Amino acid sequence: MPPSTRRVGAETSKTRDVILDTVEKIMVTDGYPNVTYRVVAAKAGVTSSLVQYYFPTLDSIFLAAIRRRTEQNEKRLAEALQARPDEPLHVMWEFSWAEAKGAMVTEFMALGNHRPAIGAEIAQVTARIRQIQLDVLAERSSITGTTEFPLDAGGLVTLISGIPKMLNLEKGAGITDAHKEVVASFETFINSIEPSPSTGRRKGAARGRS
Repeated sequence: MPPSTRRVGAETSKTRDVILDTVEKIMVTDGYPNVTYRVVAAKAGVTSSLVQYYFPTLDSIFLAAIRRRTEQNEKRLAEALQARPDEPLHVMWEFSWAEAKGAMVTEFMALGNHRPAIGAEIAQVTARIRQIQLDVLAERSSITGTTEFPLDAGGLVTLISGIPKMLNLEKGAGITDAHKEVVASFETFINSIEPSPSTGRRKGAARGRS
């Protein structure tokens, strides 16, 4: 006889979403080490056995949370790119700042350093987001790889994604030297290759990062 397969709750279950909502709240307010079956069950108003029914291991809880958040981020990025087709660089820059400043991202990154399965998942979902960005730039090949602008699309996406994360990590450690200057210089650089009518919105976003 074939080995029995352990049943788990359906991914479309409202109870599952409640559990994942609770997991996210715990991670943001108390940190990922406080995500345990007992704590999640108590805060979600369910039993520990029900949490385990949906998520047989703690890693499965974290993986589900990452995947759900990634789906939300992919949708948000795709919608913004569709709404502002002439401003892909500005959309990506604003998206990267929102992502970098999110408490969940910080917790997931810290978690990934301690759990290999989580680290591998983070690498995969990061690659998916970047591929969306690369595909958009491929459709606008005039932006990168020219004599005037030799940086290729991969390098540009890496800078747009990496600068906000690096500055946010430094800010968390109390380091803010030259941050405003770096942000202003990079935004001037983006504007030089992608003039945009959304000047007011971008200035407002920049003030929010100062």
